[in-house]
Amino acid sequence: MPKEFSRSQRVKEQIRRELAELIRLEVKDPRVGFITLTDVEITPDYAHAKVFFTSMKGEEGLSEILTGLRRASGFLRRELGRRIRIHTIPELHFHYDASVERGSRLSRLIDEVVRDDNARHTDDPED
Repeated sequence: MPKEFSRSQRVKEQIRRELAELIRLEVKDPRVGFITLTDVEITPDYAHAKVFFTSMKGEEGLSEILTGLRRASGFLRRELGRRIRIHTIPELHFHYDASVERGSRLSRLIDEVVRDDNARHTDDPED
């Protein structure tokens, strides 16, 4: 019987949840307002964590968001230490996750092709 989740998977999910709540409720920097955390990757020794996020604004204002997140990283790390009981609280590294936008764009392109294909088949006199 396989394991449900490894310890590192549980820790990274808890870090993602706690950071999302902290950013939403505790960080007062307006640059950090409309982001969603998509994933967290942690090193095996828990020394570093890559925190991936998307923004409702897309890539617009990305540098300001990253600046706000980097300025808040010490506060976020300290608060994580209070909420999560692990030996080492990871240093936080924030990265923009463009995969959601790419997926949305690809989905729109596929929908257009399907719509064009359906229109072509309904206009076909041989059917």
